[in-house]
Amino acid sequence: MVMSRDQNAGRNKSLKIDNISFEMLEESIYLGTNLTNQNYIQDEIKSRLKSGDACNHSVQNLLSFSLLFKTLKTKIYKTIILPVVLYGCETWLLTLREERRLKVYEARVLRRIYGSKKDEVTREWRKLHKEELNDLYASANIFWVIKSRIMRWTGHVACMGERIEVFRVLVGKPESKRPLGRPRRRWEDNIKMDLQEVGFGVKDWIALA
Repeated sequence: MVMSRDQNAGRNKSLKIDNISFEMLEESIYLGTNLTNQNYIQDEIKSRLKSGDACNHSVQNLLSFSLLFKTLKTKIYKTIILPVVLYGCETWLLTLREERRLKVYEARVLRRIYGSKKDEVTREWRKLHKEELNDLYASANIFWVIKSRIMRWTGHVACMGERIEVFRVLVGKPESKRPLGRPRRRWEDNIKMDLQEVGFGVKDWIALA
């Protein structure tokens, strides 16, 4: 796999050792994570949500069972469904579109857990609004859970030191010339934005960690 802005990079090249030829891939599964040659995270999130749907389907009888306490259903969501959806989320670079998609998914699961509500005016059953779900759930939504995990992983990587490859890859600077146009937002840029959002307006996040 060749990581490049040029989508045609590496297509006409092949790796051959002795009599064995290795196929050039545009995407691949590594440790359960979908990697692409354009470093797009959208396909990985779609795959995670699909796995979450399968997990949700396997326990839907429990989530729909009226005699089961809501607190127990919430624990089922947090311990069975959510870890499947958030596997590998520490390396995600979320856009507003992906943030909305994740929140919609969580709202759908929570509506199954908490059921419907009878409207006081029309006396008809309706779906719970987003604010009502937040009050009932009383926990950090899926987006903030992802942010907290990214922060924790960031501190872990920052403390590794230059002898560890992961740290060197993170802080390394490409020697080639940057192409024209607005640069794509990096994982490190999200870290700085999140730090400012929680009140740490510092640029050197490695020193902070």
